[in-house]
Amino acid sequence: MFTSTQDNVIRFSRRKIAMEENMEEGQTQKGCFECCIKCLGGIPYASLIATILLYAGVALFCGCGHEALSGTVNILQTYFEMARTAGDTLDVFTMIDIFKYVIYGIAAAFFVYGILLMVEGFFTTGAIKDLYGDFKITTCGRCVSAWFIMLTYLFMLAWLGVTAFTSLPVYMYFNLWTICRNTTLVEGANLCLDLRQFGIVTIGEEKKICTVSENFLRMCESTELNMTFHLFIVALAGAGAAVIAMVHYLMVLSANWAYVKDACRMQKYEDIKSKEEQELHDIHSTRSKERLNAYT
Repeated sequence: MFTSTQDNVIRFSRRKIAMEENMEEGQTQKGCFECCIKCLGGIPYASLIATILLYAGVALFCGCGHEALSGTVNILQTYFEMARTAGDTLDVFTMIDIFKYVIYGIAAAFFVYGILLMVEGFFTTGAIKDLYGDFKITTCGRCVSAWFIMLTYLFMLAWLGVTAFTSLPVYMYFNLWTICRNTTLVEGANLCLDLRQFGIVTIGEEKKICTVSENFLRMCESTELNMTFHLFIVALAGAGAAVIAMVHYLMVLSANWAYVKDACRMQKYEDIKSKEEQELHDIHSTRSKERLNAYT
């Protein structure tokens, strides 16, 4: 009798322990789920999309632009028989080297700038979601947001200029590609391409290539010309993507600025309201004490 009672007590204790463990596991899973939802809700998706678009555009522009410039150097040296000028003379090859260094700087600068904009997006999203909590929006934060808006607008204008500048080699290579195609379609056509009309060489130098020359035929038959032309097209598309990313960033930053501004006004309103309520409460308490003292 005593043994069966003891066994029942042991079974009941084991069941109670198992139920407590299941409840703890459920609370742990619920806590992890709520934490994940909170983390996902704090991600600035608009800034994330703009950052991905910016990185993709900068990568296409820098990578394809660098390779297209290298291909341009090979084409000028191989088929147009141009050589580097000795000394510190500023020729087309020196300009191409300068453009390559500019590409390196653009890649590094906008990699850092994209990270800064993402960080600003995280902070601004947190400020908006914790509007009615203990989070306080400082004047420094508003100044930083305004500074990012101005800087992004300037970068958008700069990328518009880069896009317009990148269209120039696309136009030149399109003319060259059109001449190559016309020579294959029209037999006996004698077409020439003079580099002086594009400003690549000075007026005194005569660097032109005609369809009847052997170098022109070898250039049209090679894959180097077609590859360089398409690389410049992809670089132009990358610059356009960077412009779209800058416009997207401007919309996101402007919206965040408006939200932060409304949040500041709401905080001031709440502070004034709580102060007035406290003053009314103090006045009511004082009058109640005065009446009580008067009756006594």
